[in-house]
Amino acid sequence: MEHKRGSNSLLRAAMEWEERPRKIRRKQEEQGAKRHAQTVSYDYRPQTHGYRREVPQGWLDCPRAGQCIDKLIPSKVPLDDTYNDVVTPCKRYSSNQLINEQKLNGREIGLVLDLTNTTRYYSAEEWTKLGIEHLKIRCKGRDSVPDNESVNRFVFEVMHFCERQNSKYIVVHCTHGHNRTGFMIVHFLMRSQVFSVTQALSIFAERRPPGIYKPEYIQALYDFYHEVPENMVCPPTPEWKRSSDLDLNGEALPDDDHDVGVPSVPSNDHMDNKNITNDDVLGDAIPYGQQEVLRLLCYRLLEIPPQARGNLQFPGSHPVSLNSDNLQLLRQRYYYTTWKADGTRYMMLILRHGCYLVDRKFSFRRVQMRFPLKNIHDGFHNFTLIDGEMIIDKIPGVGLKRRYLVYDLMALHRVPKVKLPFSERWELIKEEIDGPRADEKKQFEVKRRSKPVYRYDMELFGVRFKGFWPLSTVTKLLNDFIPRKLAHEADGLIFQGWDDPYVCRTHEGLLKWKYPEMNSVDFLFESLQVGSENRQLLFLYERGKKKLMDGARIDFGAVEDIKAISGKIIECSWNSDEDCWVCMRIRTDKATPNDINTYRKVLRSIKDNITEEVLVGDISEIVRLPMYADRDSKAYVQHRRR
Repeated sequence: MEHKRGSNSLLRAAMEWEERPRKIRRKQEEQGAKRHAQTVSYDYRPQTHGYRREVPQGWLDCPRAGQCIDKLIPSKVPLDDTYNDVVTPCKRYSSNQLINEQKLNGREIGLVLDLTNTTRYYSAEEWTKLGIEHLKIRCKGRDSVPDNESVNRFVFEVMHFCERQNSKYIVVHCTHGHNRTGFMIVHFLMRSQVFSVTQALSIFAERRPPGIYKPEYIQALYDFYHEVPENMVCPPTPEWKRSSDLDLNGEALPDDDHDVGVPSVPSNDHMDNKNITNDDVLGDAIPYGQQEVLRLLCYRLLEIPPQARGNLQFPGSHPVSLNSDNLQLLRQRYYYTTWKADGTRYMMLILRHGCYLVDRKFSFRRVQMRFPLKNIHDGFHNFTLIDGEMIIDKIPGVGLKRRYLVYDLMALHRVPKVKLPFSERWELIKEEIDGPRADEKKQFEVKRRSKPVYRYDMELFGVRFKGFWPLSTVTKLLNDFIPRKLAHEADGLIFQGWDDPYVCRTHEGLLKWKYPEMNSVDFLFESLQVGSENRQLLFLYERGKKKLMDGARIDFGAVEDIKAISGKIIECSWNSDEDCWVCMRIRTDKATPNDINTYRKVLRSIKDNITEEVLVGDISEIVRLPMYADRDSKAYVQHRRR
């Protein structure tokens, strides 16, 4: 099976990453060295006096290795020479034997991915002294399915290695080379090539008979990829395994309690909908190296020139507060409007091997989503970048439902779209993102009872297209849509230039109007003990550095433990009667406070006090201007024709 280069496009971006300034590269190299040192130091415990090595149950009769799957060789764990006194010569299987056997078949090993959760089988130096990379990804055996973060790391390491060493092979082993090994390889197949889980399981079973034989592993794969099997077939337990009822399957023995590594983080995929909030951390963590590559990829898709990249920060477009000056932009350029949702901002990067939520800290987390192309038979989106916000709808009779509202598109199938006018980008969202998902979902609903289908309802959140309307609809939005028809919180309106390109970071022509009582600033709060006095300090950013807002007062309202939120970003509104800021909420989605310029614009908006009545009055005059009257009538005719 050929390795499809299209699946490794992400890693070609890694080549660009390696060209970054030396300081950035050195940081990653130090982390890699630390990881390698940790692997070598903790991967082997020397035999102690009087200790008898015990061969893993079922290991002796377990087949050594399977056939290649792409560049991956599934294998059982090799045992070092300290096991020779308990393993007869004809059954021995060491790292040297594995290497030589593969050489006879014309395969040079370049990387070993060790999935065992113990330290007693061999030393990593057996591989590294021969120039073979060794990486341990600890996965518990028995009934424990590898966690999603470990899967993400496995897939990234495989793709990264294949990009760097495309002529060499990768050995993947757990204890017996079937369940955990198969689980990881099936994930790789699903993300590197277009497969169904059933197909991927069949490929692994063919190359490493009998394949994955634990039903919980097979079910976990179907659940993860939201697929429903027609008949879930689980191979019978192999004969060599049936007598191994007490098999530890790679678990550490009681005296191997020095395991290292990051504890697994439980997935929040099917969280009780009664408890979901805007502060929930969504998706699964990915490796540091992949974070850096994805950041560069977003910059490239946004057409940000290399010299302007510097310290990579969230590049999404930010609106500015409406005031009496920039309100005049509505008279000079043609605008549409929509509601301002009180949700959490995310961009989403859609790749063939996964979708990634990009938060305002410019951190990426993987979510399992499906975005088919217009022609469903052509496959799925790859290198598409969209912008939106996560909201929580309150649905009568159902409860809380998390949804992602898509409101902009910056790249489509590798092609940047940032220079297109918003009107064209908006149409592309409907045609290329929203429409195909809705069409496929309807097809699956019809076929659901007769054949296996993808389960959209198992995704972590729904996806919806956010509507924009002519300025003439503002009164209806404020008086009818927001208070009566909107199922989630809204705190104002957005005014989007219909002919504007996508502008990264602060966009002076993208305007936000908030209900006056909701105009707010994000401060960094610090509680400082000076002698017997506790000082409450508010900071903003100025040129990337903290700026103390000397003399600013803050009312924390019902917050009981003020010291506990020291060091947090807090969103505050202005109380003109008390001449102080009022803490509204903690902003867990932000790592830095507002810039001083943003602060000044919000203050200007507060001072101008553009109330709902004033806004509606001004817009009623604006929409009578010839520019609006003419274009609105043409838009209406086009809408009727559709």
